[in-house]
Amino acid sequence: MANLKEVRTRINSVNSTMQITSAMKMVSASKLRKSQSAIVALRPYASKLYEIMQNLSSSLQTSAEGVYTKTHKENIEDEKILLIPVASNKGLCGVFNANVIRDIISAIKTDYQVQYDKGNVDILCISKKVEETLRFRKYRILGNENELLDKLSYDNAVEFAEKLMKDFVEEKYDRIVFIYNQFKNAGTQILVREQFLPIADTKPSEKKVSNISDIEYIFQPSKEEILNSLIPKSLKLQVYKVLVDSLTSEHGARMVSMTKATDNAAELLKELNLSYNKARQSAITNEIIEIVGGANAL
Repeated sequence: MANLKEVRTRINSVNSTMQITSAMKMVSASKLRKSQSAIVALRPYASKLYEIMQNLSSSLQTSAEGVYTKTHKENIEDEKILLIPVASNKGLCGVFNANVIRDIISAIKTDYQVQYDKGNVDILCISKKVEETLRFRKYRILGNENELLDKLSYDNAVEFAEKLMKDFVEEKYDRIVFIYNQFKNAGTQILVREQFLPIADTKPSEKKVSNISDIEYIFQPSKEEILNSLIPKSLKLQVYKVLVDSLTSEHGARMVSMTKATDNAAELLKELNLSYNKARQSAITNEIIEIVGGANAL
């Protein structure tokens, strides 16, 4: 059994750790409430706008706005692909970062292995943790936009989205894909691999419209003017939604992780206090035995 000094040192250490994890849990919970309100309010608008954009995009193949819907190359193996993993710049959030890392590696090995072997896959990280891991594993990293997570705002997201849209229009990339955690609740995040460009006919999670002519829209002032602003606006909003979704998921994952760490520390503290009391009781008993033995010898 460890001596009293060693046990006391461990108790103090666990106490300090528990105070830190408890504080981090409360901070994450506060950030989660604010971020969750933002994503809950944003999703209905973003989803409906994206739905309208999809329904109209199929008629734009020959128009100027059709540049966001067309496929540049007939053979998918010749496509230039940009993968954008979105996770966290910090740790202590369970498997939040690991899931994104695992999925992007899986995407490269299964869906884009041919393109990657040809040097046609670039990775643009929005996460220091993901970037560090992929660089360590010798994957080709184009760069990062990690600062987006530190000061997330709609303006910053729009600037980033415009850059991606420009790269696609200029055919620098034929396909742009986001990989991120979608927020469901504080304890659950859904890993999503979402194609940003070209605009897909339907989102994987939504019901496909069987006939575009079944949906009728009234355009005011005109279809062309509305579409000139609708599609770019919707694409910019999708980028912002991805970032807010991921950030909210991060706060939820960290809150759960710190809650478990705090509970584990409390449990360990109980065991250490029990060990300390046993060691102290044993020491006192030994002292009494020595005193009684000395008294009997006299």
